[in-house]
This record gives sequence, structure tokens and C-alpha cells, in this order.
Amino acid sequence: MKPLYDDRADAGRHLAALLRGRRFVRPLVLGVPRGGVPVAREIALALNAELDVLLVHKLSHPRNPELAIGAVGEGGVRWLAGSGGSGGVTPAEIERESARRAREIELRAAAYRTIRRPADARGRDIILTDDGAATGATLRAGVMLLRARHAGLVVVAVPIASVEAARALKEAADDFVCPRVTDDFSAVAEFYRDFTPTTDDQVERILRAAPSIVINPVVRPRPPSGV
Repeated sequence: MKPLYDDRADAGRHLAALLRGRRFVRPLVLGVPRGGVPVAREIALALNAELDVLLVHKLSHPRNPELAIGAVGEGGVRWLAGSGGSGGVTPAEIERESARRAREIELRAAAYRTIRRPADARGRDIILTDDGAATGATLRAGVMLLRARHAGLVVVAVPIASVEAARALKEAADDFVCPRVTDDFSAVAEFYRDFTPTTDDQVERILRAAPSIVINPVVRPRPPSGV
């Protein structure tokens, strides 16, 4: 199959073209680290919106890492596929995988949140994005997290999605935007010419460059009166 996008930035520009012209209330664009952040940057630039990350992570099947059995998010939110997974995954295996991914989220939060505090989602329209959706588990957990934070409209926008993921995300979000939904889906990477992994350093550079409220800004004392 011919790739749809040159890279993640190109995919973000395609999504931005579909979103531009819509009216959003105090829009906030959230990218799922790491691959969703370059996509989110392009959308935020086009919409003149605030940019941040949403820390969620897929829970992988213990004997098939590509298969998602659920997801966990910042703040302890967890979503499980169906009744907790498929293929004979035990409750103990789910708990071990959940704990492992929760630790990864804590480590990323420790790095990213020294650059900027989490954006306040309350009452705001959210555009949540990633570089693709194979099962939709990670993004669905992200929607749950945003509901818990009292977000306004939640729009999930992804460059490519499987039919399964699109169905799940349409149910979870207020709106779903995707240029290509296909049942011929084996991996997100096949729809990109360049799918080089995004690094934490790249995410941090994007966050530093985006307009935001910086944690622990330098506050200079006021000079004495009359000086």
C-alpha cells in the first residue's frame, strides 16, 4: 500500500486542514507521546492553539506486544478492552503490565512536567491526537482522562485508523476526525514514508518551543519604590 504521509509533521498538516475553520472554545491540542506530539504541533500551529501532551500508554498483551488489552493514563485512569483483554490474559498479568506502564508514565511526567505544567482542560475544547490508531485503546483511555478533568468538547483526530479503532473512538469522543479509515491495517508505520521513532529529546524540544506557562518561571524582585 502506498504511504499516505511523508512523516508525522505532514500527517499533522493534513489533519490541520480538516480542522481549520471549525470553531473551538479555548482550544487545547494534546499529543500522545511520543509519536503524537509532532502531529499535535502542526495542528496547534494551524489553529493558533495551546499545545501540551497527554500521558497515556497502551497495555500490551503479555504474549503479543502489538495487541492492546487496554491503556493507562496520568492520574491513575485505566481502561481495559472488553472484559479485561483477550487470549487468556490473567488478572495478575494485567496488574503487572498496568504497574509497569504506570511507572513509565511517572518517568515521562517527571521529565515533561519540569518544562511545563499540565494545561487545564476544564471547559475547553480538546483536540487529542496520535500518529495513528490501531486499536484505539490508548486514545480511548485519553478520552476517559479528559472526561475526568471536566474537558468540554473532546475531538479525537488521527491521520490513520483501523475500522475497529474508528468505531471505538467515535463512541468515546464527541467527534472523530480521520482522513483514512481502513480494514486493511497491520501497522501504523506502513502509512508513512518516514516513521523514525520520535525521541523524548524531540518531544521536550517541541514543548519548550511552544507557547506555554513555564513551571518555576524566574521572577525578578520589584525594585524599591522610587528607584
